[in-house]
Amino acid sequence: MRLRFLLLDAHNFLTKLEVTMQNSPCGCLRGVTRLVRLLLLLTSWAIVQAAPSKSLMVPMRDGVKLSTDVYLPTGEGPWAVVLVRSPYNKSQPAAAAIAKPVLEAGYAFVAQDWRGRFKSEGSDFLVFSHDGWGEHQDGYDTVEWIAQQPWCNGKVATIGGSAHGIAQNLMAPTNPPPLVCQYVEVAFSDMYRQSAFQGGAWRKALVEGWLAGNAFDPNTIRAFHEHPDYDDFWRQFSPESRAAEINAPCLQVGGWYDIFGQGTIDQYLAVNTRGGPNARGKCKLVMEPYGHGANDILKFPNPGRPAAASQTHWLDLWLKEGGKGVDDIPNVHYYMLGDPEDPDAPGCEWRTADDWPIPADVRPFYLREDGRLDWEPPKAERQSLSYKYDPSNPVPTLGGANLILAKGPMDQRQVESRPEVLVFTSDVLKEPLEVTGRILAKLWVSSTAVDTDFTAKLCDVYPDGRSMLLLDGILRARHRNTCEKSELLEPGTVYDLTLDLWSTSIAFNRGHRVRVSVSSSNAPRFEPNPNTGKPANADGEAVVATNTVYLDATHPSHLLLPVPKP
Repeated sequence: MRLRFLLLDAHNFLTKLEVTMQNSPCGCLRGVTRLVRLLLLLTSWAIVQAAPSKSLMVPMRDGVKLSTDVYLPTGEGPWAVVLVRSPYNKSQPAAAAIAKPVLEAGYAFVAQDWRGRFKSEGSDFLVFSHDGWGEHQDGYDTVEWIAQQPWCNGKVATIGGSAHGIAQNLMAPTNPPPLVCQYVEVAFSDMYRQSAFQGGAWRKALVEGWLAGNAFDPNTIRAFHEHPDYDDFWRQFSPESRAAEINAPCLQVGGWYDIFGQGTIDQYLAVNTRGGPNARGKCKLVMEPYGHGANDILKFPNPGRPAAASQTHWLDLWLKEGGKGVDDIPNVHYYMLGDPEDPDAPGCEWRTADDWPIPADVRPFYLREDGRLDWEPPKAERQSLSYKYDPSNPVPTLGGANLILAKGPMDQRQVESRPEVLVFTSDVLKEPLEVTGRILAKLWVSSTAVDTDFTAKLCDVYPDGRSMLLLDGILRARHRNTCEKSELLEPGTVYDLTLDLWSTSIAFNRGHRVRVSVSSSNAPRFEPNPNTGKPANADGEAVVATNTVYLDATHPSHLLLPVPKP
């Protein structure tokens, strides 16, 4: 046991060292970084070899058995148990690294391969469908099995991020009685809206890249494409819609640049306001300055998670203290972004709030025909800007809330110079501008096509001209009223659309400018719309569309910015 902890300590030190060197601008550290990565691999292998555990095949309700590793701490049991369910091979080094703080805190740790993954029996088709409240309820069955073991004291908590966190969210509405609390990181609350078809547009790079990269059954993608509208198929992957059935408090951790950033917020709000009596009013939210991992360009200072929001603290609060002290933790910890290169700039700090969203004045920032962003609405009539959108030559993705692609805040000038991108920029800010909350773009548009997409990006323009991406959104015009059905456009008719850019918190520094760019593609982050009215993958046909954005007194296209109240 002591050897394993020594190895884990070495592994954690090397991990922090690698992150530090990655964040360093010094190129001479690249060779050292490679050496550190080699040492990480060696310590990871040693951890697995030294980590004592027993592997069991745990039966689910239909008889399929899932491979499950059990780690027991030193001392006399029984213990409260912490569970992670994974599609990534529970026997890899990361599982032992996750186990370390759990065991040190005096809990048993259980890691399980999902159905059809690695050593578990069954099929992994359809991804995530076995983890929720459907025919198979593998999360529920596993928690119940753990509670019946002699080494368990009847209390079970779940932890984990990304796919591990999604499995937690999906299991929560089944409400297994032994489940005491959850610590969920970077997970969606509704697969359709936040993962598969954001704004009705297929998130090509994310979904296809993740499924193929992890060798899931390829029929999963085919099944997703068969349901381009939001229907009962997708409702089985919407834990936020079943919040009233959730009765375990959760701490939801997300990031402003994360692929599921809005899902973290939405799940917290749903459970904290509509959950069962043991969950409602007892959940917490943490929003960090990250993407799905570290950002690739800008590095924000002081990013460490507040101690009150740490995993160990949350587990102790519920597994040892029975929830005593939960009211002493702020409901929301959020990181306000800022200019990380200016030590005197506002922001780049942690803040707390009693609720979300924080009180704010939602102010319209108007898009003007001359390329300005202006607080004053337009007074002229019949003003607009048009561009041609060719699906065979889409605007390339450059940063943003990505997993496979480069992620986080990246300079957009390369794509802003394209003729099919409309750019609107504010005057130089004489004073900092704080914005915290959900960002929407209200656009009046028309198209020569029966269907097309509209995209919007919010950027922080630095004094040297860099246009650093904060948020982006998309809306497939056929879903302008609802995602539950498709309604094609009448070419030439003006429609009002609302694009959801999700949420952020930032202090735009004095000397900076605010920018919004509007276009119709962002590929391969989103699959290009062929403009034919057919699904993007239907037959390969496509047409060029002339799309128009209206900017006049009757159609005052604008951005909605939540400016915190004093």
